[in-house]
Amino acid sequence: MRHATHFAMHPGWQIFLKDAGVSATNALRRAGLPDDLFTRPGASLSTRAFFDLWRAIDDEAADPTLPVRLGSAISAETFDAPIFAALCSPDLDTALRRISHYKPLVGPVALHVTPHSAGTTIEVEWFDKAFRPPAVLVAVELIFFVQIARLATRERIVPTAITAPEPPQPADAYRAYFDRSIEVGPRYAVTFSREDARRPFLTANEAMWAFFQPELRRRLSELDNRATFTERVRGALLELLPSGSASLAGVAKKLAVSTRTLQRRLHAEGQRFQDVLDAIREELARHYLASSSMSGAEISFLLGFEEPSSFFRAFHAWTGTTPEQVRLGADP
Repeated sequence: MRHATHFAMHPGWQIFLKDAGVSATNALRRAGLPDDLFTRPGASLSTRAFFDLWRAIDDEAADPTLPVRLGSAISAETFDAPIFAALCSPDLDTALRRISHYKPLVGPVALHVTPHSAGTTIEVEWFDKAFRPPAVLVAVELIFFVQIARLATRERIVPTAITAPEPPQPADAYRAYFDRSIEVGPRYAVTFSREDARRPFLTANEAMWAFFQPELRRRLSELDNRATFTERVRGALLELLPSGSASLAGVAKKLAVSTRTLQRRLHAEGQRFQDVLDAIREELARHYLASSSMSGAEISFLLGFEEPSSFFRAFHAWTGTTPEQVRLGADP
């Protein structure tokens, strides 16, 4: 999965913190960062420094309900292009897909969007397992998706489910914000009903999206150029699998190389195309089984298999068990 190692800072941070009642200057000093970080051209932070900044913001506020305050302060003018562009989307489903695609540019997090019969679930996964994300940032991520939905629809959207391994406290403050409790679960995730996921955004603006998209693609391309070739192949497969075109030729075409060059460059990194394809299919299959109620046939389709039986045989070869056993928690 492609991701950056440094994350851009921009003037919108000052507005964001000001609206939440937090002194940006004091927070920067607590984190040992320069006072002009948010206005310095090209400024960026590593994962460690990014997390340190969020801890400093939390310490400066000294308020356990800070994530709720920050969530309420979210507005169109406070964010970098990837987030602002989401508000241009026609609905929440589209916005979540766009945010998921471009989020690695602005934070050390991957977002997994899973549509299902009852609605859409978005799950948060942190890239760098060496650093534990601050609790305040985790809570803000959960609040962010709901706030975007409310901001764009001007409706008080209520998620159908919210889960976290360690739900933030105080529980009453989060229950009041979400209009529902955060339940204990294995993942940080928010689920929206199908109706809300497809509710039209009043902020929809395709002309603005067309303006932002080329720049976002350029920045992702730069990220791809810094990634290993295996990571670039994985990124291409993630985009091509649902369309059924995740073949050697399909990936080579997307990366603008010949199939022979693709195989040679993977070999130089100790990889084979089929192994990379199998690994990402298994990873996605486990994710869908754990976080959705999709049938094996539906998962098979999303993974680019022509027949469900082919998926079941492949899954057994990867894991030594069946999809249903994994869903029931019987995976060894």
